[in-house]
This record gives sequence, structure tokens and C-alpha cells, in this order.
Amino acid sequence: MRIAVVGLGFMGSMHLKALRGIPGATLAAVYSQDEKKLTGDLSAIQGNLGGPGETFNFSSVTKYRDIPALLADSSIDAVDICLPTNLHSETALAALRAGKHVLVEKPLALTGALADEMVAEANRCGKLLMGAQVLRFIPAYRALAASLVSGEFGQVRAALFRRRCAAPAWSKWLGDATLSGGGVFDLLIHDVDMCVKLFGVPQAVSATGFEDTPNGVDAITAAFHYRDIPSVIVTGGWHHRKSYPFSMEYTVVTDGGTFEYSSATNGVNLYLASGETGSLPLPGQDGFEAELAYFVDCCRTGRKADLCPPEESAAAVKLTLLMLEARRMNGEKLACRI
Repeated sequence: MRIAVVGLGFMGSMHLKALRGIPGATLAAVYSQDEKKLTGDLSAIQGNLGGPGETFNFSSVTKYRDIPALLADSSIDAVDICLPTNLHSETALAALRAGKHVLVEKPLALTGALADEMVAEANRCGKLLMGAQVLRFIPAYRALAASLVSGEFGQVRAALFRRRCAAPAWSKWLGDATLSGGGVFDLLIHDVDMCVKLFGVPQAVSATGFEDTPNGVDAITAAFHYRDIPSVIVTGGWHHRKSYPFSMEYTVVTDGGTFEYSSATNGVNLYLASGETGSLPLPGQDGFEAELAYFVDCCRTGRKADLCPPEESAAAVKLTLLMLEARRMNGEKLACRI
């Protein structure tokens, strides 16, 4: 299967690394307007996770500086969109109409209406659209989801998802809310999406927080109000520039025990109601590689992306935007009608 990676920034480099480990997936083309990057030299790229940038061998890869020309290439089966968020919807729609399968980095779009349009267009064209909500494929989160779905631990009683990092100094567009949606939207949509996957869409949302983007602060604590789960909290954001380290974590309390994860230690601890302790076995595959491998498999077999359906990625966009609206209302509970 021949794939084009569109956009050679931080996420593009992460996807390029992942593609190297997927049997049957061929990097056929890349797109950028940066001539240095088109040589394969991504050594200057930085991000909030992963190691330093790398140099890739693009000697057998077609280089495009124009997206319409790339989409007109009939040898390309799928397009992996790693562009700034404001370009996701228009590029995805054009790719679907050109007969390509589409993987698009999170967030799916800047608005719920645009996300819905992408889903509708994929259905009309008969092509696969998948949002790259990689948290669904990160081992610690996959293990949590499998444990909750099994029913072994009973009802969820409380859940907290937290994600924090420095305001990005590596990509200027991320600091422009008109291009990225802002820090909370770009960062915490991962955790909002996990709530959609694990618990569905809440009945209502409330939130408080603080935003001072010029000084690199964009923080929120949001409560998702469900009928059958007393407490679901999503919190975090940008905490000043450069120095603040990236972290992600969760605590989920069930009748049978408490699950706790932190990226600082990387394992999932399990504290059972019986008083015993243990840990969850984790899948070994890297999250980005698992995500790309799943996308490729769905494209090749014609299966729907049931592990990461675009309808749920669209719901995550709408729910995250509602969370931001709730923050502006400073704690007022807003009904969720998405």
C-alpha cells in the first residue's frame, strides 16, 4: 500500500518513523514547502515527546511542493495528513474526492461542522477516514480500555485524565489559536477522546481555568457530568514555555480497584479492592506504529476503523470546544448536545 505523508513537521516525522515498521506499507511521496525537509533532513524538528529529529532516506520517494499535484498521483493509495490543524479539513476533503484513503492528525478539524463534513464526504466517496487519535493505541491506555470493557472490575466511579506540557516553542502556528485551536484544544483533545471512547458523550460539561497565551499559559480543569459516573475530570494544558516537562497520566477508580498511570514511570499500577496490588500487562507495540498499522490494515481489508471511528473523533472536537466554552462561563454547567 502506497502512502503519502503530507506535512513534515513534528507529527509528520513521528508518522515517518512509524511507517518504517509496518509490513506492506510503502512511503511513496511526501509534501512540504521546505526544501531542506524534502531532502529528508528533519534533524532540526522538535516536539513535546520522542527523541531528536532524524534524517530520512527520500531517494526513492516522490517529493511534492503542491498538494493538488500529489492528489492527482494515481499511484498513491492513501494520504497521511500531518499539516497544521487549520488545513486538516480542506486537505482531507480534497484527498477523499481524489479517491484516497485519509489518515488525519488530531484534531480532526477546528469546528464540529467541518469534522461532520469530513465524515459525510468519506461515506459519500466510499473511502476510509480515520482521525489519528493516537492515545487509543498507546499501550497504557489500550490496557485500561480492555480492562474496563471486560467488566471484570465493575462500575467506574471516578476518573481523572491529566496532560501537561510547556507552551510550544518549536512550532509558531501552535501558538496561534486561529490555526491550532489553542493549547487546551490541541493538547487535551487526546483525553477528551478517551472519555468519549470509554464513557461516551456526557450529559453536561463544566470547567474553570486560566488563559494567557502570550505568556504561554492555557490551563483548564473540566468536569464531564455522566448519569452513571459520579466524577470524570479532564485537566492540564500549557504551563509556560520551554522548561515545563511533558507528562500524561490517569487515575480510574472502579468497584474492583483503582488503575493509575503516569508517563514518568510508564507502567499501569492496579490497586485492588481486596488490598492486593499489581500491574496491567501492556502491549509491546509503539502507539504510533500501532495506529498506522491499524489504518493500513483497514484500508487493505475494507474494514471500518471501529477502534478509532471518525464519528467519535468528530464528537471529541465538539466536546473539547464545549469544554472551552464552559471555561469561559467559569464553572457554569452546560448541556452537551452533540
